[in-house]
Amino acid sequence: MTVAAATAWVESVLVDGVSTEIRITASVLIAVSALVVAGLLVPRVATRTRLFVRGWTQGRFGESASETFERVDAVAPIGVLVTILVRLVQLLVLSAAAFVVLVIWGQIATALRLIGISQLALPAVGRVVSTGLVLLAAFVVNDFIRDVVREYTANTKRVTAHQEQILTRVLQVALILVAIVAVFSIWGINIGSLLVGAGFLGIVIGLAARQTLGSLLAGFVLMFSRPFEIGDWVEIGDQEGIVTKITIMNTIMRNFDGEHIIIPNDNVNNRPITNRSRDGKLRIHLEVGVDYDDDPEHAKEVAREAVEGVKMVENNPKPQVFPVAFGGSAVTLDIRFWIAPPTPQRRWHATAGVVESVKERFATESISIPFPQRTVSSRDVSEPETVTQPTTVDDSEE
Repeated sequence: MTVAAATAWVESVLVDGVSTEIRITASVLIAVSALVVAGLLVPRVATRTRLFVRGWTQGRFGESASETFERVDAVAPIGVLVTILVRLVQLLVLSAAAFVVLVIWGQIATALRLIGISQLALPAVGRVVSTGLVLLAAFVVNDFIRDVVREYTANTKRVTAHQEQILTRVLQVALILVAIVAVFSIWGINIGSLLVGAGFLGIVIGLAARQTLGSLLAGFVLMFSRPFEIGDWVEIGDQEGIVTKITIMNTIMRNFDGEHIIIPNDNVNNRPITNRSRDGKLRIHLEVGVDYDDDPEHAKEVAREAVEGVKMVENNPKPQVFPVAFGGSAVTLDIRFWIAPPTPQRRWHATAGVVESVKERFATESISIPFPQRTVSSRDVSEPETVTQPTTVDDSEE
């Protein structure tokens, strides 16, 4: 049956054989039904579906997954995607109702044009819906990745907070790449040609943002090489402090004056790094001078005993004292002792305790800590010295 024959049959059945009252009644019923379905049933089904998924997730994954869905609902892009999906379904219901009403009133040609427009628009609508679903799934999976990694690392001590951060970011980057490939496939975009164009664009961007890209790459190098972690006491170049945050672009420290120092990651990689927290203990050096008239061996033993009595000094390894130099006015003793765990506050308190204890014991043992001394001598210059020039004899005059 051709389209023309089908149109003639529909007109003979629905137009010629149906009264106007019946058409009005049918049109009103169809319009009311479409409004009820589009305005009430579709939003209610969307809400019920969301509640069902949230309840199923809570029962399957625990409370943290349920909280994840609550956070996902609060994300603006996801709410927009859900709203767009609901509006598309409502538009489809209203379009179907309009098509039926047009057929009832004999507007077959107009109804067919509506179908033609729908056929042209449906592929684009389908792609938009598919793209929205991919992005929605990416947001949900992103939060699930974060929660799964957090729950896994909470149950084991082998993974540090720094490693947890690296694992989460690597999985997120992989998820973003998968989502981009999926969206390109939905819209029929040739990824190969894009890669060629992206290569030239990457060269231009790389030349324009060398420092930014350098910091970005250096951030990944720091994450995998792990010269320090959050909470470590480090010295980077001439800056010293506690590491508070490591991002892709910068390393943030808090120094001992309470100031936050932001260092680009490429500068971190190019400077010497001293990590005082890595081994869990730290050795401290102090120097003290004893008078040349005192016995350096006795002074060494007294100083060692004084250091061992300080509360914050570790006894394993034991403190050591060595004579290391002849000073201008004293024999220099090098006092070496360990603290654990190494923190700036413990270093300050231990150093102050050692200075006080050694000074007190030296005073008890009558060991002098001399002031800097200088010997000044003079000579009598009242009679100037006479310098006699030797006489030279020329052999040619003889």
